[in-house]
Amino acid sequence: MSHLNEHGITHLRHVDLAVTDYETQRSFYKDTWGLTEVGTDGGLSYLAAEGSPEQYVIRLRQGEEKRLDLISFGSESVETVDALAARLGSQGVQLVGEPDKLQTAGGGYGFRFFDIDGRTIEISTDVETRQHRAIEEGEAIPVRISHAVMNSNDPNKTRDFYANVLGFKLSDTLWSEHMGEMMHFMRCNDWHHSLAIAKGPHTSVHHVSFEMRGLDEYMRGTGRVMRAGIKKIWGPGRHNAGNNTFTYFLDPSGNTMEYTTELEKIETDQWHPSVYDIADPMTQDVWGTADPMSEIIARDSFNDPDRGVFVAPPV
Repeated sequence: MSHLNEHGITHLRHVDLAVTDYETQRSFYKDTWGLTEVGTDGGLSYLAAEGSPEQYVIRLRQGEEKRLDLISFGSESVETVDALAARLGSQGVQLVGEPDKLQTAGGGYGFRFFDIDGRTIEISTDVETRQHRAIEEGEAIPVRISHAVMNSNDPNKTRDFYANVLGFKLSDTLWSEHMGEMMHFMRCNDWHHSLAIAKGPHTSVHHVSFEMRGLDEYMRGTGRVMRAGIKKIWGPGRHNAGNNTFTYFLDPSGNTMEYTTELEKIETDQWHPSVYDIADPMTQDVWGTADPMSEIIARDSFNDPDRGVFVAPPV
């Protein structure tokens, strides 16, 4: 049984965001969300999760426009990085640069390319790990980055790109009678999803999710962010697909961030993806504690149209 991605993609490393309100965002992620700022460089802030060996899980950049700078995934080796870059080039995927030594924190070796919607994706290996620690009982800060969900106006096309070109496997799909297929959960390892593609009016960030130590820490964290006056969009509840808990908040620049825990692991290659009808209340929230999903909730997750599609970030 192999859970490994056929092209050597191992896991989600970090999500890099450009923001216009840099200092406000830095303070939110450090003081409210519970990440640790491990370095700054001019208008860049690198934020790590205490329980994760990744150098950082969020990078903020002071920008004139809000955008997704990139999503970074790990790769097994220099060989798998080179092979994937060659494969993408041969399939007409636009590379931002050829594989080379990385100039970002932790170094390593990798390359960037545009996915089918114009997002910048980075694939890297041999990045230095950072000193991390076990999160203690009652400590309501993120252990690691869990997954990233992106909006696409053609989610099936985007799903096919990640499946056919990058070797992600489909775990499950959300469906609606009126809207068709609404969200595809994609995996590159045994976590139920490291990436999901949501149906939205434009290319943008839907949400980024952070794994908490357990249910108690997840609830304590949810409460702390609520008490800080941050707008809660939805939750607390527990999804059917992936079986993970959820509470969604809006960060100061309008990106949705999620606390989660207990995301399902898929133990078998013989997994058959399910299609869940979002009209069934049990699909969205098996606990029944969150408000029913509404257009108002959904609208927050549509986010602003991403101004960075098919434009590589400056760093």
